[in-house]
Amino acid sequence: MGKYSLMMGSEALVRGAIYAGIRFYAGYPITPATEVAEYMAQLLPRAGGIFVQTEDELAAINMAIGASVAKWKAMVATSGPGFSLMQEGIGHAINTEVPLLIVDVQRGGPSTGQPTMPSQQDVFQARYGSHGSYEIIVLSPGNVQELFYLTIDAVNLSEQYRTPVILLTEEITAHLWEKIYVPGPGEYPVLPHATPPTRGDEGFLLESQLHDERGYNVANDPELSAKALWRLIRKIRDNVDKISRIEVKYFDDEPSVFIASYGCSARSALAAVKMLRQDGYKVGFLRLITLWPFPENTIRNAVRGASTVVVPEMNSGYIVNEFRLLGLNVVSVPKLGGEMPMPEEVYSIVKGVLS
Repeated sequence: MGKYSLMMGSEALVRGAIYAGIRFYAGYPITPATEVAEYMAQLLPRAGGIFVQTEDELAAINMAIGASVAKWKAMVATSGPGFSLMQEGIGHAINTEVPLLIVDVQRGGPSTGQPTMPSQQDVFQARYGSHGSYEIIVLSPGNVQELFYLTIDAVNLSEQYRTPVILLTEEITAHLWEKIYVPGPGEYPVLPHATPPTRGDEGFLLESQLHDERGYNVANDPELSAKALWRLIRKIRDNVDKISRIEVKYFDDEPSVFIASYGCSARSALAAVKMLRQDGYKVGFLRLITLWPFPENTIRNAVRGASTVVVPEMNSGYIVNEFRLLGLNVVSVPKLGGEMPMPEEVYSIVKGVLS
């Protein structure tokens, strides 16, 4: 049987990872993701896993890739500067189709930036940080309970689609304390580890250049290279509606304005929606749980009939551009400096739009 516990976000994430079968963790301490490593160091060995504190983030992601290939479910956790160092490894895992969980606890940047302050400035880096043409799955938890379950979902997606999956959270959510439900063994679905196929005593090929389904190099053949790339891309693009998730509230009211957000910013967005509705305004709430692949069709269906979408986020305005590409009338509420958009700020902007 499961149980309820008061838990910090980072611990919920770690316990979710262990529940999902993660048995190898590699990482380098970095604020504000250090608590993930601390909880892993305490809890993973008790589950029969291996914790490694590496010399840097490049070593961490490459060790995790090696562990995944060696039949261990593996993960890394870091923050902005370390996430930058991991980008080549992320591309390598995408190309070699290695299941892997990558956690980025966002802080203010660029460079050292604001080590102890939250942000959502890695949204585009999570999507486009590595070089080349590829698709990626990025999930954004909004509370401590979701940190537990979305970590499991991220591991399951990485196994299902044989790709690294990024869990993109922030200092606020990772350091938040909330009461959550922890399911008992077998209560929440967990997929087995998808290890590379073997051919008897031959083992298998792990080719970092473009390769076909058998693992053989096709990098010098334009036609076969294109085929290999499209296979990697389409396994995500063709399943956007299966992968993507959003949360919508007050849909039945046919709101004229939606406030759309994600992660910790969505907490302020929902508070603003409640304030506006108390004042008699028809306003809806939309929260992105999946950032990438961007759930275009799901969003269009959710906000149909609305005249405007207001998007608060802790950066200079990133996801707002994706809503604009849908042809929607969008108002950006960017916030920099290490503070969340406050409900009152969002309320004031939306009230102006409605007026």
